[in-house]
Amino acid sequence: MTQYVDKEQWGGRERFDALLDDIRARREEIEALRHLPKDIIDQFKSIGVYRAMVPARFGGDEKSPAEFLRMVEAISTADGSAGWVASFGMSPAYLAALPESTLEEVWRESPDVVFAGGIFPPQPAERTERGFKVNGRWKFASGCMGASLCGVGILPEEQGALPRMAVMPRSQVQIDPTWNMIGMVGTGSHDLVVEKIEVPEEWTFVRGGKPTIDGSFFSYPSLSFAAQVLSVTTLGMAREALDIVRNSVKGRKSITGAPNLGEREYAQIAIAKAEARVQSARHFFYMSTDDAWRAIEQGGVPSRDQVNLLRLSTTHLTHECADAIQSLYRISGMNGADNAHPLSRILRDSQLCTQHAFMGEVTWKNAGAIFFGHDPLPGYL
Repeated sequence: MTQYVDKEQWGGRERFDALLDDIRARREEIEALRHLPKDIIDQFKSIGVYRAMVPARFGGDEKSPAEFLRMVEAISTADGSAGWVASFGMSPAYLAALPESTLEEVWRESPDVVFAGGIFPPQPAERTERGFKVNGRWKFASGCMGASLCGVGILPEEQGALPRMAVMPRSQVQIDPTWNMIGMVGTGSHDLVVEKIEVPEEWTFVRGGKPTIDGSFFSYPSLSFAAQVLSVTTLGMAREALDIVRNSVKGRKSITGAPNLGEREYAQIAIAKAEARVQSARHFFYMSTDDAWRAIEQGGVPSRDQVNLLRLSTTHLTHECADAIQSLYRISGMNGADNAHPLSRILRDSQLCTQHAFMGEVTWKNAGAIFFGHDPLPGYL
């Protein structure tokens, strides 16, 4: 559903479409590598993925949350792993909690900085005169193979506080290629290993902490946005799945003489229900995004209820899209079951999304708690 993204804002229609075509043609290569090739990361840089949310004073484009989300949605139609890796162009939402002087160093040479982080499990870090001595192993550092800057999680000094992230050059981090999951194989979400590296305190920040620089985007809830950019990959994949099933019946006749798939009543019902689920979830998702952004544009901040709807619509989007994809897979027969078939890959990738903590079962619980006037668990709002 790439018509939802303004391609002129992302390098122009011709370049954006060429990028999607390139990714589609290289899905098997991406899965075999288990990460995105460097030239695709370079194409992401060229269309503005990594400078999208960087302030203009540092050479960035200052896109709105919805503009960024639509871009990730569009890339995800070509490949879920590619969309997932592109989603980490949202990193300024986190990095903005670094001191301003550190941010000047981060973006001194270019706003197109690729950041990857592995925050869990947070590791204890020894306090030093300058900062922290960091040592340990962290999981799920999506996109780390193409990163120039990495962050790892360290335990907070106060019990119950959010984890701190220590940021360092990629050269100080070892990547252990452990990523071996059922889906999103091409995200390269490997382990990061750091051995006794001293990180100055000014190169650490609290994930979800208060930004040190001004800008409308930095009033948008960063933890909510971090969940949204991942969830929206399932939306792009669901659109692709719908298009694949529609296009698969064109000009096809059954060798048995039975009606082709598009003429079968159960398939017509299934695709109608899938379309309704995807469109409805999409509307709730972007409506919640626009409502929160409108509050910021009017000089305020999103209310507790608005942030709750951001999180709820994000979880809802992931599960509705994953369920719609599964229903389309079921009607595809043995063709869709082939591992080389795009529906098979989309199914695997979408199911992996439902396992992420940002869209897990506990988020339903947190949303419900707020509806009843109770506090959610830490890290939700």
